[in-house]
Formats: sequence, structure tokens, C-alpha cells
Amino acid sequence: MTLDRRDFIKSSSMGLSSLLVAGTMQEASAISLPQDVTILFQGDSITDAGRDKASYYPNDAAGMGRGYVFQIVSSLLGQNPTNSWKFYNRGVSGNKVYQLSDRWEDDCLQLKPDVISLLIGVNDFWHTLNNFKGTAETFRKDLINLLERTKKTLPNVTLIIGEPFAVQGGTAIDDRWYPEFPKYQLAVRTIAQQYDTVFIPYQEIFNAALNEAPASYWCPDGVHPSMAGAYLMKEAWIKEWSKL
Repeated sequence: MTLDRRDFIKSSSMGLSSLLVAGTMQEASAISLPQDVTILFQGDSITDAGRDKASYYPNDAAGMGRGYVFQIVSSLLGQNPTNSWKFYNRGVSGNKVYQLSDRWEDDCLQLKPDVISLLIGVNDFWHTLNNFKGTAETFRKDLINLLERTKKTLPNVTLIIGEPFAVQGGTAIDDRWYPEFPKYQLAVRTIAQQYDTVFIPYQEIFNAALNEAPASYWCPDGVHPSMAGAYLMKEAWIKEWSKL
């Protein structure tokens, strides 16, 4: 496995691909955060990833789903056995920002997280192709309102915001996505800068990965990552987390 990873790094034509995989395990084991931290993952089906919603206690494997959240949590718990970190996954498939807002009290604020990792936005566009009447501007305003509400209740919370992405070559991605979907991505990037959050450029990460293998390998429908795609997301997330 080590040789394969090194071969991948050496063969990559994009510098970002190398950054995704180099030194992550060492970084994960060297994170200098307090021993007692509560981390909440929020979002739509990419975060949900088939989690058992009845398994709502922290660090419950069934409650983490089968995607990038499970990979992040298992990596960090395995590398940091002496820390009392509590991880929750409250992603819900199909969610748009307004639906996230409707459940925010129960699925976020009452948990009093120290860190919120948020990946949202693809459905706010995707569902407009099937009668949802949202716009990029509505999405932007709804997301700002959600973050303002969060900061008011949890003024010291650390925010990690992931960029919504669409992987070219995926079966669900067609010409209707452009040029509209990039407006949603721009809204997220701008808001992340405005609120001085950690930002994870998932679109750039998947674009770089396409130099190594097609969308069918990383993210078959262009929206929901495969195990390999979830691995890329995990590596990127831990890289940013290690900087906190």
C-alpha cells in the first residue's frame, strides 16, 4: 500500500494530488487540540452516506455512514486513542439549506459542538432541475442566516466549510449544470472568506483526481463519491483539520 501511494504521488501531474496524500497519518497523530472536543458533521446525502439515524450517540460506527465521515472519524480515533473526542454525523440525504435550518436546533445547537463541518449546496442547485424553485442568491442568503444563527448561539465554534462539487463525467452531470452551479460554489467560497472559516476546495481536489482515473472511479454519478472519492475527501479534511 505504501508503494502504491508513492507511485500515485510521483505520477500525479497536479501538485494538489500530492498534497492530499503526503503525510496525513503523521499529521493526524500530531494534532494539538484539547483532549475533549465535540465535532459535528452536517450536510446532505454525501455526509449522510446511509448512516443509521437511530445510532445517534457519539463515535458510533453505524451512525457515521459509509462515506468520508466514517473514514475521517476512524482515522482520527485510531491515531489519537488518548483523546476524548466526540464525533457526530447528522447529515440528511436530500437536504437543502432551508431544511438544514429547520432541524438546526436539534441536530446542531443542542449538541454544543466545538467544531462544525458543513458540506451543503449541491441539492440547492440539483433539485432546481426537478421543480425546486431555489436560486443561487436564495442559497447564499439562507446559508448566511444559518451561520449567523450558529455564531450567535455558539460564538466560539470553529467552522469547516466544504465546497459543493460536481465531478465532470459523472452520469448526473450534464450541460444544465453550467454556468449556474458554479454560482453556488462561488457563494460558498465567498461566505467562507467572509466568516474566516476553514475551507476545503473539493471541486479542485476531484478535478485533480481526474488526471489519475475517470469519474466512474472517484464519483460515478458526479455527486456521490465512491470509497476512493471518500478517501480523497477524508485526506483533504484531515489536512485542514491538522492546521487548527
